[in-house]
Parts: sequence; structure tokens; C-alpha cells
Amino acid sequence: MVTSLLSTDDLKQAQALVAESGLRFELPYGDLVGVFEAGRLVAVGARQGRVLKMLVVAASHQGGTLLDEVVTELVGRGYQEGIDSFFVFTSPALVPSFESLNFNLLVASGKTALLEYGDGLRRYLARYSRQVFPGSNGAVVANCNPFTVGHRYLVEEAASSVDHLYLFVVREERSLFPFPARFRMVQEGTADLENVTVLDTSWYAVSSVTFPTYFLKCDDPAGAIQMELDLLLFATRIAPYFHIATRFIGSEPFSRTTAEYNRAMHRILPPMGIGVRELERKSAVGAAVSASRVREMLARGELEGIAELVPVSTLDFLLSSEGIKIWDKGGDK
Repeated sequence: MVTSLLSTDDLKQAQALVAESGLRFELPYGDLVGVFEAGRLVAVGARQGRVLKMLVVAASHQGGTLLDEVVTELVGRGYQEGIDSFFVFTSPALVPSFESLNFNLLVASGKTALLEYGDGLRRYLARYSRQVFPGSNGAVVANCNPFTVGHRYLVEEAASSVDHLYLFVVREERSLFPFPARFRMVQEGTADLENVTVLDTSWYAVSSVTFPTYFLKCDDPAGAIQMELDLLLFATRIAPYFHIATRFIGSEPFSRTTAEYNRAMHRILPPMGIGVRELERKSAVGAAVSASRVREMLARGELEGIAELVPVSTLDFLLSSEGIKIWDKGGDK
């Protein structure tokens, strides 16, 4: 019987079992469950949102149904929260074990594989089947937190050089402005561009999907591995579906992580048939335009200068009661 692991002793046994398998016990998690036999923990698994991790069965009990039982319990709990697809990051050697439990391999790299339980990717693509256009298309993937004239410049330039441009807005909620607000700002800020379609990334582009590191060696570059998986997933699943031949990016003078991501794109995508075109970031008021600069000005209450950095549609939102409630320190964040 699969049960929640709640007590101090439960936790110690879980940590020991995970360590015995050569993995690391990793926080955070929402659910931690396991199976006991004669008071001894023989199987364990955890779930953080839609990610299943630390799925371990004791060496003495492998080959049976314990892994299936733990996965079924975690998936069932996720379903109760309204989650309809789940991910597992693991080593490529373990892919067959998870495929036997009805996981589908999405992408694999040297040390890592990403599998999905459920048909989320298929449903995501099918949702946009009427927005698939023929030709040599392009893509921009952006957070737009908020949508700036820099974003607008990149989109205009990209759209002018392809048959159709897909502007993917990152769905993951790790931004000051929530996804619905960012998506609306992007839609309103590009509404006049006839060959631009705004889509959301769901969990399939620039999403950490709570990227776990429990199965990696201590010296493995987790960030680089995550970027590689993300770009391989884009190149093998997203781009072919939308006939995307070019990915457009802006130069990155501020964020080290984004700069590394840009370099990874230049390295990974062209060999897979997807060109990468990097455009110099647009400048305004003596410096490169960035969403972080807009957020800093909002925090300082410097509203007058913001009009130079964002389209009118974004400015209207920022100054609306809804927008002010988001960015004003005296409002709800």
C-alpha cells in the first residue's frame, strides 16, 4: 500500500533509500509517498507540481509493481489538483523502465531524458492546428515582463523576413506580471502585424518544469543540461509542427543566463536545420531597452520615462487599476 511519508522516521528512511540508489534527496516537493514492508521502506517517490522525481525501488524489490504503484499514486494526487500531464527527468538508461509505465519520451540528451505521462504535448499542438501556416516561418520566444518597444522591434524585424512569425509567450509564472497580463500586453502590442500569431509555450518551451537535479552528478552543469533539453524539444517537436525555420533572438547585455541560452541556441539549433538570427537590442534614453529596466522604474515610481520604453498599449495597462495593483509596492504582488 502506498502511503504518505510524514514522520521524521519516514523522512530518514526516504533519504537513505534515495541515497542507496546513488541519487540525491531533493527539496522541494509537494507529495512524498512510499511503500513499507515489515516496517522498512522499499519504494519512494515525490511530486513537485507536474514533475515526478526521486522514484526509487529498493534493489531487493525491483522487477515488481512497486514503481508502477508509486507513480499511480502520485499521478492520482496530481489529477486531484487539476494537473493533466506529468514529467520525469531521468538518465537515458532508465527510459525503457518509464516507457513501460506509459511515459512517452519527449527528448533525450547525453545525460538526461525527459518523458511525459499523458498526451499533453499532442493536445498542446492540436490546440493550435488551425494556426499552422505553410512557408518558411520564424519564431520568437519571450517572457515579456512587461512587453517593451524592444520586444516590439524584435518582432517587427523578425516578421518582415519570414512568411509567418510565431511569438511564443512563456507561460511559467515566475514573473512580476502574471501570464494572462503578459499575454494580453503582447497581443495588444502586436495586433497590427498581420503575419504574427501569439501563442503560449505551455510547459514545452523555456519552462523549468521544476527541473530537478537529484539524478545528476554534483559537477554536472544542470543549467546547461536544462537549456539543451529545452532547445532539443523545440527543434524536434515544436519547430517542425509550425514549419519554423528560423529562431530570432535579441542580443543580451544584461542577463548572464539569457546570454548563455543565446549561445546554446547558436550551437544546437543550426545543425538541426533551424537558423538563429540574433538582432542587436533596441536602445532608448541612452541605454538598451529591457523589461527589467521598466520594472526598476516602476518600483521607483518613475512613470514619465517609461513611456519611452513601452508601446502605448503596454503603458495603458501599466497605468490601469489592474496594472498598478500588480507593480505598486502598496498593492498586491
